[in-house]
Amino acid sequence: MSGTAQQKTIVITGASDGIGAAAARRLHRDGHRIVVVGRSARKTEAVAAELGADHFVADFARLAEVRTLAVELAARYPRIDVLANNAGGIFGDRGKTVDGFEKTFQVNHLAPFLLTTLLLDTLIASGASVIQTASVGARLFGRVNMDDLDHDRDFSPELAYGSAKLENILFTTELHRRYQAQGLSAAAFHPGLVATGFAADSDSFMKRFYGSRLGRAVMSAPEKGADQLVWLATTTPGSQWRSGVYYEKRRPARRNNPQALDPDLARDLWDRSAELVDESEQR
Repeated sequence: MSGTAQQKTIVITGASDGIGAAAARRLHRDGHRIVVVGRSARKTEAVAAELGADHFVADFARLAEVRTLAVELAARYPRIDVLANNAGGIFGDRGKTVDGFEKTFQVNHLAPFLLTTLLLDTLIASGASVIQTASVGARLFGRVNMDDLDHDRDFSPELAYGSAKLENILFTTELHRRYQAQGLSAAAFHPGLVATGFAADSDSFMKRFYGSRLGRAVMSAPEKGADQLVWLATTTPGSQWRSGVYYEKRRPARRNNPQALDPDLARDLWDRSAELVDESEQR
């Protein structure tokens, strides 16, 4: 790292494999302090040991573990420059978590929403950037129904995943609206088609595509998929990128799900998400 560059403390969830691990390695090489968060203790510890980094294990299918993670992070790091909400995935048949929510909705949206809001004091004091790993699936499959966020009436793995990624974008929009004046920045991005273990636990057509010869032929390496995460984490919002925006290939996305551009929906989703995580704590 050059003498003029500032070392940042960067927390990356879903950093035990794939894009998250690739971003962690690249950012570590660039001289930043990386905090590795993952679900698998074995994989998370291995990446952290490789980098000489701190690590935390949390299963986002359990909101109690997300709350514990937030407490531990806030206690350990008085400054967090970047929170990269990268954990997520597409899953198999519709199933509820121990908290009572559809798993795709909870792991991809509700858990990172909870983690971010619990860390808001630290993030605002740090002038942090909050980065969401979204997906073009938000446009292709996403449909947010405020009366059925768990997709109890119309579940499919693709719909649940696309909707959760759309919720990542809406969360980014609303996070920016609420806290930009306090110095917080937010962005979401589509990493592209990346050769990882994505969709391996699902019953969707994406599992077959990701495992096929054709799929692998058109996919990029995790290191390339991590490019935008690294770029957003290391550059300056307001000059190199605009807060509150969803990016594809380092540019604001040209095509969007119309719901992604609905500020009223973004506000409603935030308010409902806050209610849901509060209700889950009281159960």
